[in-house]
Amino acid sequence: MATLTKHLADLQAEIEGYATEYGLDFFTTIYELVDYRQMSEIAAYEGFPVRYPHWRFGMEYDRMIKSQTYGLSKIYELVINTDPCYAYLLEGNSLVDQKLVMSHVYGHCDFFKHNRFFSHTDRRMIDGMANHATRVRRHMDRQGIDKVESFIDVCHSLDNLIDPWLPFRKPQQQRREPSVEMPINIGRLSANADSERSYLDDYINPPEFIEQQRKRAEQEREQRRKIPPQPERDLLGFLLLHAPLDPWEADVLGIIREEAYYFLPQRQTKIMNEGWATYWHSKLMTTRALRDDELIDYAEAASGVTAMGPNQLNPYKLGVELYRDIEDRWNKGKFGKQWDECDDRQVRDDWDLRLNLGKSKIFEVRRLYNDVTFIDEFFTLEFCRRNRFFTFVENRRSGRHEIESREFKKIKDTMLQQLTNFGQPFIYVVDANHLNRGELLLAHRHEGVDLRLNYARDTLRNLVRIWRRPVSILTTVEDKPKRIRFDGTEIQITDEPAAWRVP
Repeated sequence: MATLTKHLADLQAEIEGYATEYGLDFFTTIYELVDYRQMSEIAAYEGFPVRYPHWRFGMEYDRMIKSQTYGLSKIYELVINTDPCYAYLLEGNSLVDQKLVMSHVYGHCDFFKHNRFFSHTDRRMIDGMANHATRVRRHMDRQGIDKVESFIDVCHSLDNLIDPWLPFRKPQQQRREPSVEMPINIGRLSANADSERSYLDDYINPPEFIEQQRKRAEQEREQRRKIPPQPERDLLGFLLLHAPLDPWEADVLGIIREEAYYFLPQRQTKIMNEGWATYWHSKLMTTRALRDDELIDYAEAASGVTAMGPNQLNPYKLGVELYRDIEDRWNKGKFGKQWDECDDRQVRDDWDLRLNLGKSKIFEVRRLYNDVTFIDEFFTLEFCRRNRFFTFVENRRSGRHEIESREFKKIKDTMLQQLTNFGQPFIYVVDANHLNRGELLLAHRHEGVDLRLNYARDTLRNLVRIWRRPVSILTTVEDKPKRIRFDGTEIQITDEPAAWRVP
């Protein structure tokens, strides 16, 4: 890696000045100049120069090198959510490409700094990753490469089983039950200090009510004894606290969990983040940085960023078009009660209150939303029709994908389903001592989509490797409540009397 040439350093200062003029606010940004092999290595490490050793990173590096060599893809830039932000520029890029990349990077850095879902991330994670690499290498030296790498494989298969909302909740202190069980005392109302009126006691304190309260108190005590007291989504955190792990295993699992939470906001805001960066590279390039003789080269590069490929949704394209639509709507006042109640198509097309609130609105959206809430609130019927969205399915007879529907509700519901929890199942820890046998009981919150049984079987096998006792999961398969259990030797699928529901 090399520092920037004087010409590129001057270009950085120029683009940074333009970004500041438009109101972007970002951490100090440090650029490194790398060749395509170094870029592929950093990309394989998910943006960091150093990661713990694992075969998955090597496999990803090999794929990227081949893709670059055969001209199938090209990585223009990488930027890390740290303070200061580190960004990487590819040697050999044209001057127009470097301008576009720098403009794009400043959009990302502004988003990292201000979006609330990034507010809990470790801004010194570049040092944290290096520390993780050192610790894992130490375990490999002591335990053996194959043993540690095999355990990392197990942890990787579970790294999506975390709670996305945990960083926003205050840590709860664990209440310890007294070692000596105290008797349950139910408060009673006093009839009167005068013993002559004690006959009213059965009326004021009905025996059946007192018994009901006693049973309720006993149930609450039993619930507090249960581990966990309430269903938990942070399975990795639960295993870290309660699984019978060796010290090195607990350390490795803690590393995987910490990194999973670090990368979580990037998954939650992919459309918004890329859309915001694309919006600003377009704005900065077309209004400030671009020279006349660079227009064609810029148009070619920019069109490649927002091109819609077959069978996939481009987050750059969707994000930037939504930001532009929001800006236009708030500039013209196309929101609120009057707008919603207007049914005249011509009036809606000509609507312009000249409020000019678009810029402040997109900055507000950038700060408060994630992809799910972004799509839910701003993906409107007009936007859907104007951009010609549709859902598609595969025709099993021809093997081709065909348009299934252009219905707005179906399109929006499909998008939200794919984005909610990243299209993955909601899994909860229900009981760490199921049937008083030390078995781990999980539950699947069914959202209309069944678990893929082959994935469920493999996940249970890996959980047994960590828990070292049988593991079960309650789910629904083809509208029938089921229990899938793995005891270390075989998978059993049995019927359940009723489907599990979140309390």
